[in-house]
Amino acid sequence: MKTLNAAQEIERSLNKKFRKSIWTKFVLALKRYNLVEEGDKIAVCVSGGKDSMLLAKLMQMLQTYSNVKFEIVFLCMDPGYNPQNRQQIETNASLMQIPLEFFETDIFDSVVNVEKSPCYLCARMRRGHLYSEAQKHGCNKIALGHHFSDVIETTLMGMLYGAQIQAMPPKLCSKNFEGMQLIRPLYCVHEKDILAWKNYNNLKFLQCACRFTEANHLNEDEISQSARLETKKLIAALKKDIPEVEEHIFKSIHNVQLDTMLGIKYQDEDFDFNQLFAKRNDKKRK
Repeated sequence: MKTLNAAQEIERSLNKKFRKSIWTKFVLALKRYNLVEEGDKIAVCVSGGKDSMLLAKLMQMLQTYSNVKFEIVFLCMDPGYNPQNRQQIETNASLMQIPLEFFETDIFDSVVNVEKSPCYLCARMRRGHLYSEAQKHGCNKIALGHHFSDVIETTLMGMLYGAQIQAMPPKLCSKNFEGMQLIRPLYCVHEKDILAWKNYNNLKFLQCACRFTEANHLNEDEISQSARLETKKLIAALKKDIPEVEEHIFKSIHNVQLDTMLGIKYQDEDFDFNQLFAKRNDKKRK
């Protein structure tokens, strides 16, 4: 019997053990939201974490099996990783046979002394650099590793911390990079299944290798007091009494009853309750 190498074993696990929980849900999101189209050139953006590395492998497998013809570039931005973290990413890419292309920025140096919302600023700067680099490679889309659990948590965080009902869409058009789209192919994949896949294959990935994380010596399974992790704990508590709570939240953002909303924002235009009420009643009179 032929012995499989590490990359082949990882692919086999996605085809066999995790086919239902990961591969099938990955394909479901692609089809449901029309994420990958004929002729696309997609920059798969790899940060070194479990989500983006899984995404890279899935997109690589998709290109092999799919009848839809598209191109992939695997991009990894180095925002200022220390040598150990950079080496970890390179080692994992080699192990999984992902042909990563690195490019350097100084984002960590730019945000390290920012006191207010450094993580938000870092994320925005990363996104801009990724769009720019993808365009240089002739790409029309960038793919990020946000998953089902990110969608649920972001929706709740918007309500609890941001005083707004706002979902994380599976794809969107860039406002600053004409012709570019952002897609999220892991949209239907649960984080617990990604963790199970990682542990099954004995893989070690970065969580967040920024200066703040390094200072706190966090790893990806430890709990901090961040808003996102507080939201994770809230969802876990709710699941004890409502096992389907995550699925209910997910379905709710596909089933918004706009007629009951007291205020909405559509295409950057705000509509308050009185405007909406007047419009609804004008339609009734007509």
